[in-house]
Amino acid sequence: MNEIYDFNKIENIIQENWKANKTFEVDIDSNKPKYYCLSMLPYPSGNLHMGHVRNYSIGDAVSRYKKLKGFNVLQPMGWDAFGLPAENAAINKKVHPKDWTEQNIDHMKKQLDSLGFGYDWSKEINTSDQSYYKFEQELFLKFYEKGLAYRKKSLVNWDPVDKTVLANEQVIDGKGWRTGADVELKEIETWFLKITDYADELEAGLDTIDWPENVKNMQKNWIGKSKGTEIEFETDDGRILKAFTTRPDTLYGVTFFGISPNHPIVEELQKEDDEIKSFLEETRKISSAEADQAKAEKIGYKTKINIVHPLLKTNIPVWIINYVLMDYGTGAIMGVPGHDERDFDFANKYNIPITRVISSEEDLPFSGSGPLVNSNDLDGLMPEEAFEKVSNTLAKDGKAKILNQYRLRDWGVSRQRYWGCPIPMEYKNGKAIPAGKLPVMLPVNNDGTYEPLHQNDSFRFPNNEIERETDTFDTFMESSWYFARYTSAQNDKEIFDKNTDYWLPVDLYIGGVEHAILHLLYSRFFFKVLRDLDMVKGDEPFKKLLTQGMVLKDGAKMSKSKGNTVDPKEYIENYGADSIRTFMIFASPPEQSLEWSDNGLEGCHKFLKRLWALSYKIKNLKDGDFIDSENTLNDACKDLFIKINDDYEKRLNLNTVVSSCMEILNNINKRFSPSGVTCSNEDLISTYDFLLLALSPIAPHISEQLYKEIIGKDLLDASWPNNEFFEKNETEIKYLVQVNGKVRANIMLDPSLAEDEVKQIAKEHENVSRHLENKDIIKVIFIKNKLINFVHS
Repeated sequence: MNEIYDFNKIENIIQENWKANKTFEVDIDSNKPKYYCLSMLPYPSGNLHMGHVRNYSIGDAVSRYKKLKGFNVLQPMGWDAFGLPAENAAINKKVHPKDWTEQNIDHMKKQLDSLGFGYDWSKEINTSDQSYYKFEQELFLKFYEKGLAYRKKSLVNWDPVDKTVLANEQVIDGKGWRTGADVELKEIETWFLKITDYADELEAGLDTIDWPENVKNMQKNWIGKSKGTEIEFETDDGRILKAFTTRPDTLYGVTFFGISPNHPIVEELQKEDDEIKSFLEETRKISSAEADQAKAEKIGYKTKINIVHPLLKTNIPVWIINYVLMDYGTGAIMGVPGHDERDFDFANKYNIPITRVISSEEDLPFSGSGPLVNSNDLDGLMPEEAFEKVSNTLAKDGKAKILNQYRLRDWGVSRQRYWGCPIPMEYKNGKAIPAGKLPVMLPVNNDGTYEPLHQNDSFRFPNNEIERETDTFDTFMESSWYFARYTSAQNDKEIFDKNTDYWLPVDLYIGGVEHAILHLLYSRFFFKVLRDLDMVKGDEPFKKLLTQGMVLKDGAKMSKSKGNTVDPKEYIENYGADSIRTFMIFASPPEQSLEWSDNGLEGCHKFLKRLWALSYKIKNLKDGDFIDSENTLNDACKDLFIKINDDYEKRLNLNTVVSSCMEILNNINKRFSPSGVTCSNEDLISTYDFLLLALSPIAPHISEQLYKEIIGKDLLDASWPNNEFFEKNETEIKYLVQVNGKVRANIMLDPSLAEDEVKQIAKEHENVSRHLENKDIIKVIFIKNKLINFVHS
């Protein structure tokens, strides 16, 4: 054994061994419990960043620990490879997105391997490869057959320079995130998935999974389930308009009625009023994003029609208002300015009357609870009572119904870009039909060039009768089911197979909290549809979710634009993969942000060098070097053993696993003195063995090498100690003695004493016997080695 810790040599040799022996490739094993540990797959941008390294260090630590515990562990990896960034980068670099993507994948895969992550590469997927997206097209057609995919006209954010639809999140202050062009609202035909059909189940299912509460709350808010009443309002010219409200109790406070600029009735009204057209042009300068709508100035146009108040029978003017959204509720609202902030601002701007109908000492607008006023027969009722009374009164006349409404919209999956999965639909005589042959391949020219699909006539018109869909899928489609495809990735004939039934659901899913809503919600939706198609079993795809914190530098998130990124390659060369992995785990609890520190990394590297130095000393010990000691090293470290076991098994406090390993190392070093080692050889090796086992999920290379050098065994064949190893060898333990639940004594007793012996000794204790004097004991609660409680009448 070399005295010097040559981390580069050690890590290279061990990584080559893992690769040659296919160490992390797994299959079905009915003799072991399965564990599917998954980290969110990366976008192949060209280089790993430290956020990736942290995410994957956590996932690999958990996977390796579970393997030690006897689980059959699947930890796969792949590439979320479609999308606009690849297309734009390819344009800038004058290469095809496919070539650019594949080069990046090759480079990033080498980076992952250099960090020693134990991935089953036999199940690798690339979402931009037809071997993956051919099945995605097949799944879409199954959704279509089930009535869950449809095409409709919708208002979208249109970037006139990129000539594509932008997601709401890609519109910044009314301009396209990439081009800076003024975004236009445009109505085009796009494809949708009916995620709203699963809204109730998506919300209810959150109570059944082990996810952070903040993530569950974010999803609940996004789904936005609200109980309310849909009320019919007649207009003075004979039309019917419907509005959904969560506060029908405020009906007497309605002083105006608002409709969306995109409400169907507006098209009819503008035929009779030319000024409506110019107003609509003004509203279309604002993005369809809710955030932009909220920030935009509230503008309205008073039409020439009124609604008739269903209770007062008075006329109330109908306004076209920019903050009324067509895709929420009915595209119409009853304006109650006294008790809604937006309505209040709007009414003040246009001098519309404001009526208080909820009693409160607070100024208007007041959205809280209180007795009703100015509400005729509802006066004095609380809002909950008035809700039921108004709703039921109108329902008897067929003018209202109580129902649940959702903020969640159907998922628009069409994108007008080249680098994506082609939507497998065709048009014949103007009618949409499924593609006649799958897969619909994304065309790549022989010279490496490409055109947008709508400009590629050979793709668009395969024959005289058919026109192909030229939109591609939103890239969230690929990431909504990849976790299931990993399990059957080696099967090119079927989407899923028996391996899918064996491995799913994912036991632990690890990724950033920024994916809390869209990706995780879409994945849950996809899984439930796949279940209903009898393609998977179970209701939820991810049993437990861990959202790791960001990696910061100088207090800010690492980014190229800030110039504060850190290249993992340089640090691997200078400190080794184990040092980086140890720092990533040690510097912060997994769910909290981590501040990058060269000094912190240096400290972890020194810890591993000290471990190597200790191991060299142990390797060279002789039988005569050991000196008997009353206190065993094992007993001195027992609390640390127990803590490490609990941190891995119960809490995933991986950072304190490292700190406990550091303490064990210190305890071992303290036993080395000029006169000898103050413990037995067996005691030393037992403690040292566990130190390597505990550290191996975090720093696997050095642990495996030392296990072979010092213990003489292959760490890959090792097992986590059984429960007896974590039990204290105490000569006395403390019993809490209670009388009727109140502590009356603490007594130290031999842990081998039987229950009857403990009872007798406890009753004879002076303070206990005093409280039991002349009492009838009706029950004794006994918890071995912890508590005894005498209950008397």
